[in-house]
Amino acid sequence: MSSSFRAPAGAATVFSTDQKIRLGRIDALRSSHSGFLGRYVRGGVSVPQSASSSSSSPIQAVSTPAKPETTTKRSKVEIIKEKSNFIRYPLNEELLTEAPNVNESAVQLIKFHGSYQQYNREERGGRSYSFMLRTKNPSGKVPNQLYLTMDDLADEFGIGTLRLTTRQTFQLHGVIKQNLKTVMSSIIRNMGSTLGACGDLNRNVLAPAAPYLKKDYLLAQETADNIAALLSPQSGFYYDMWVDGEQFMTAEPPEVVKARNDNSHGTNFVNSPEPIYGTQFLPRKFKVAVTVPTDNSVDLLTNDIGVVVVSDENGEPQGFNLYVGGGMGRTHRMESTFARLAEPIGYVPKEDILYAVKAIVVTQREHGRRDDRKYSRMKYLISSWGIEKFRDVVEQYYGKKFEPSRDLPEWEFKSYLGWHEQGDGAWFCGLHVDSGRVGGIMKKTLREVIEKYKIDVRITPNQNIVLCDIKTEWKRPITTVLAQAGLLQPEFVDPLNQTAMACPAFPLCPLAITEAERGIPSILKRVRAMFEKVGLEYEESVVIRVTGCPNGCARPYMAELGLVGDGPNSYQVWLGGTPNQTQIARSFMDKVKVHDLEKICEPLFYHWKHERQTKESFGEFATRMGFEKLKELIDTYKGVSQ
Repeated sequence: MSSSFRAPAGAATVFSTDQKIRLGRIDALRSSHSGFLGRYVRGGVSVPQSASSSSSSPIQAVSTPAKPETTTKRSKVEIIKEKSNFIRYPLNEELLTEAPNVNESAVQLIKFHGSYQQYNREERGGRSYSFMLRTKNPSGKVPNQLYLTMDDLADEFGIGTLRLTTRQTFQLHGVIKQNLKTVMSSIIRNMGSTLGACGDLNRNVLAPAAPYLKKDYLLAQETADNIAALLSPQSGFYYDMWVDGEQFMTAEPPEVVKARNDNSHGTNFVNSPEPIYGTQFLPRKFKVAVTVPTDNSVDLLTNDIGVVVVSDENGEPQGFNLYVGGGMGRTHRMESTFARLAEPIGYVPKEDILYAVKAIVVTQREHGRRDDRKYSRMKYLISSWGIEKFRDVVEQYYGKKFEPSRDLPEWEFKSYLGWHEQGDGAWFCGLHVDSGRVGGIMKKTLREVIEKYKIDVRITPNQNIVLCDIKTEWKRPITTVLAQAGLLQPEFVDPLNQTAMACPAFPLCPLAITEAERGIPSILKRVRAMFEKVGLEYEESVVIRVTGCPNGCARPYMAELGLVGDGPNSYQVWLGGTPNQTQIARSFMDKVKVHDLEKICEPLFYHWKHERQTKESFGEFATRMGFEKLKELIDTYKGVSQ
């Protein structure tokens, strides 16, 4: 079967349609439901071969992308977005009611503002509604003023804790509806934002949290900032809602403005308040990470777009390798949903990165599924089309051909815990925070240190925190006071804890099936006891990640041992990830009760200890042995030989 698509420049193109996953563009701008939308039409013009986003490149422009003539059935959320007047209505009215919650449409819209409606699932006799707020911090950067503000807000309006997330942001839980505007406006007025931290648009852009003054690290962080700015909503709905239309946006780099406004290849909605997103925004969430060679602190391949700085032999950054199609979320017992690693799409010179990223985003906007949200992530589009077809369509929006990807060295996981020189005479200190939860004496002490020394901080993708720009003479007093609060140097933190992650799950997450954050301390202690029992050394470790549902917020499908909630006190066990997060795990066993973990894990740890190859990680061992053999080892295990 084939479908004819209409190109804006008048050229006709035919693509084959995959039967398994239907794809279709939603052109809601022509919908009869909202008359005001008709003003905004997509612009598409033919481009001479000399036109490009960078005049210095010798690569010729290619044809403008083909456009589909038909639309598909739309999900309920697509209708809500269309009727919302760019993410305003009915949220603006719902916030004014005396009810403690907002209605279903407003629940969907407030996500774009960086918030989820929640309730305590352990309370009986009615629902106590509150809201979780998530900040947006490209590269995990948190100015001193914003950190102190978040610390205050957690005490005054939240549950007294801050949570560091796997996407380098804060989550603030327990805010009631009547306090939302106060909290949101406080964040905005103190150098922060929650805009786009949730919802169907680009989320927080990851980059290494280490504040190294190295050219590649600086470019990675600058690029993360620019991508975040490029893909930030422009229609003002966020500021209208929370600060009465007052603008707090800083001046954008001219290259960001130029790339956003460029419509040489039919990427933009002409005269729309949202030139990239239109009324419908994206089909689902969209995630981007930027890093440098060897540094996989960002779990690069789990993102919709992975961006890697490429430098020449003199260390001068020249361009970027791009990877596309990663994503963690899936649904239990639905094999058509899956976690997926990003794959290479090509290389672009550094001056073209924003145009290339925009072209990828627009391809997903135009062709990602909008009828069934389980299949709306870009990974399903690429899995259906294949990387070659996907690349061809992106190149039409980009206006150039991608160059072949450059060779890169092996990836490593970098935690940045402990003390490190920045390169300017100052130091930074990475601190491990179990599951990213900052509370109690730890919270009080962190605030005292950050306030006293006027320190800026960064949040890592592993739920930890980095204190920046520390003078040499401050190191000893800071180390002492932090240690007294349990914030220890890495040599005093169990290696299992250093790489472990868990999502919040119960009691507030509406999707949780079982425990994660509250359960992982006990799980890690039990794994350590198993290590000791089978003779594994203290410094040996396994990457363990736990989530309360299959959506994958703590990226369990990249773990060597992933536990994914599939019932009350029950987990699906995943094996086969690697310590450097470059290999996806596979589902090994379903419905494993938490009290039965020793029956499954102890035999595996025992045989890993005695049968592994040189420097073979647990995940590599599990993959080499194969799951049938592993199950046989479990069934025949007789215990540790005395």
